[in-house]
Amino acid sequence: MAIGSNYGAFMEKFVLQPHSSSHDLPLSGLTFAVKDIFDVAGYVTGFGNPDWARTHPASESTAPAVSAILRGGATCNGKTVMDEMAYSINGENKHYGTPINPCAPDRVPGGSSSGSAVVVGGDLADFSLGTDTGGSVRVPASYCGIFGFRPSHGVISTSGVIPMAQSFDTVGWFARNPAILNRAGRVLLQLSDMSPVGPTQLIIADDCFQLSSIPSNRVKQVLVDSVEKLFGGHVIKHANLGDVVKDKVPSLNCFLDKGNAGQEYNIPSLVALSSAMRLLQRYEFKNNHGEWVSTVRPDLGPGIAERVWEAVRTTDENVYVCQSVKTELRVALTDLLGDFGVLAIPTVPGAPPKLQTDPTTLETFRARAFSLLSIAGVSGFCQVF
Repeated sequence: MAIGSNYGAFMEKFVLQPHSSSHDLPLSGLTFAVKDIFDVAGYVTGFGNPDWARTHPASESTAPAVSAILRGGATCNGKTVMDEMAYSINGENKHYGTPINPCAPDRVPGGSSSGSAVVVGGDLADFSLGTDTGGSVRVPASYCGIFGFRPSHGVISTSGVIPMAQSFDTVGWFARNPAILNRAGRVLLQLSDMSPVGPTQLIIADDCFQLSSIPSNRVKQVLVDSVEKLFGGHVIKHANLGDVVKDKVPSLNCFLDKGNAGQEYNIPSLVALSSAMRLLQRYEFKNNHGEWVSTVRPDLGPGIAERVWEAVRTTDENVYVCQSVKTELRVALTDLLGDFGVLAIPTVPGAPPKLQTDPTTLETFRARAFSLLSIAGVSGFCQVF
């Protein structure tokens, strides 16, 4: 693994040339890196864990998302470190090291697409590919001070990507500036040139901003000033998202008593939403990898080991209710936003935790983060940081 000036972000350095040398391609002249969850022909997809790499052969083909970027004219410069089995949003890996957060070296970079965020934040690639199931693009983008995009669920092929939980898995990407984020996104989403559309409304979820350790008025004022300047104050509206979810997602009732205790401030309906998401995530992870985990018994890092084995022991109780929750939330947010509406929420509830933070403290922060992250995850809507 490369270290030093590479911020410990690369698992494996190599060069994949674009499929064409034409300078007219949309991504010509740009470099990118890929999370070690994407298949690249001739290389083992390591999934963040040496036992996984040891027990799996080299890939025979390249993931369509990676191939699309190569066809677009970009050059791939390697695979990046990730959290083991994509089961963490911290960005720490006990086997391969924790990529150094370029913005805050004493704090975690965020995961599970940690290396992909760090190579962009550290100016080692122009953009990068990651995956986002529960927050694995959005969180490291926010921690590393770059742009990250989680697309709507199902719009980009996840073929050739090791599944974590298919109901939530998406292919996302990072960039340091919005122009490159846009260029990469147009290739991945197969979008033709079109004129940008302004928002018909921008709804600020006031209760969600109360979850943040940063004073909400300070954050919201910056947002309001920017929106007023760009689109006019008439598009700004306010809502308590927790009330919307409570009223419009009745299937959450069986989750409402779970996970509410012990938090200084929480939104019960969003805590319930997070519980539903994590239950379905555990169940699908078990179906995908439970047999391998039980057979190989891999060496897993702290926190991740506990979550993986909890998933392996998961039953199907209330799993089918989760599908109803997904449908109801999608309808509720569609009704709330209408055509071209935007919902403004914090990505995470505060600054990135410091390295080697106590696991109990990390878990508390993680629980609050998922109250926010589950909104896009369960609805299947896109989210940009």
